Amino acid sequence: MAINLELPKKFNAHIDQARQAGLQVFRPISRKYDSAEHEYPVELDTLAALYDGLAEAGQAGAGAAGGRGDEGKQRPEGYNANGGNMQSIINSMEASYGDVGLMLSIPYQGLGNAAIAAVATDEQLAAFGKVWAAMAITEPSFGSDSAAVTATATLDGDEYVLNGEKIFVTAGSRASHIVVWASVDRSLGRAAIKSFVVPREHPGVTVARLEEKLGIRASDTAVIVFDDCRIPKENLLGSPEVDVKKGFGGVMQTFDNTRPMVAAMAVGVARASLEELRAVLEKAGLEIDYDRPASDQPAAVAEFIRLESDWEASYLMTLRAAWMADNKMPNSLEASMSKAKAGRTGTDVTNKAVELAGTVGYSERSLLEKWARDSKILDIFEGTQQIQQLIIARRVLGKSSADLK
Repeated sequence: MAINLELPKKFNAHIDQARQAGLQVFRPISRKYDSAEHEYPVELDTLAALYDGLAEAGQAGAGAAGGRGDEGKQRPEGYNANGGNMQSIINSMEASYGDVGLMLSIPYQGLGNAAIAAVATDEQLAAFGKVWAAMAITEPSFGSDSAAVTATATLDGDEYVLNGEKIFVTAGSRASHIVVWASVDRSLGRAAIKSFVVPREHPGVTVARLEEKLGIRASDTAVIVFDDCRIPKENLLGSPEVDVKKGFGGVMQTFDNTRPMVAAMAVGVARASLEELRAVLEKAGLEIDYDRPASDQPAAVAEFIRLESDWEASYLMTLRAAWMADNKMPNSLEASMSKAKAGRTGTDVTNKAVELAGTVGYSERSLLEKWARDSKILDIFEGTQQIQQLIIARRVLGKSSADLK
């Protein structure tokens, strides 16, 4: 399989826009909203308007339809596509290079939007493509085992009635809509788990509380309770049919979109830390010489080179997952590989940067300590490191979830 990971020139303007947003919009207010947790970053409204304009102009990567703009087009043999998925990945990297918490707070760019793009029908995409959607999967009784969903959706005439509690909902108190995972028939197991689009300001929907967190404090994280919440049956994303043989692969396609995006966030914040660490080392008189073996350089420089090589691998794996999605190739394995590698590398890079920078890294004189706090969640949400490795092992060995737990 030939893979072209050279970014096309048509992306240059968008990459530059996202980078400038990260540096000129996010960085100056990064400390402000880290300290003022739960305060809405009003500065992002202008950025949201820009993204909305890009979406209106048909620019891939803006909004929920980001990965679907070229679906159905005939392609000549050997054609390499770099489309909506790749641009979404690059935008996530560059914005997270500025501040990952603020990146997660951009209106209309929520993880629920990627879920809508993954499984919505064309009619649903037209209806929900411009909403700001959070994603609600995790419950008090489980974390990464998405098949353990206990929230229910019972069909009553032309409506589904939702009941259950969801925790750790990113942008849950700010997004206009929430993509909720619930079972339409718990007796049928995981195959009956479907995703539903629910307006946040709707009868039966209550934002119970906001979490106080280690990192990404600019982003709100909510507990949401659904109590006899009635929504139209058309709000069930994708097919309402329960296919026991297929399992719940339909809703799991969501992760093929969102896991590379989270990997991109880790790549972005890790790159920010590496650049800051390089400046600290050079200021201390330690030159990074790529022409000399690591063993012949100061320990801090050798460690920097190791971190940088790990970052490069994470970057390329993330691009590969997005490239495969753009070229309509199954990418579940690669999505998990990118998430596992980038999530682990992100925490390693940011924590080592704090250590190697000494007092500068541990204090608030730089953003290094903040980036270390922010990076931890990127190795946890959308599937923990351990879950990703389990998924990868199943794919590589050809085992089912029942065979390999």
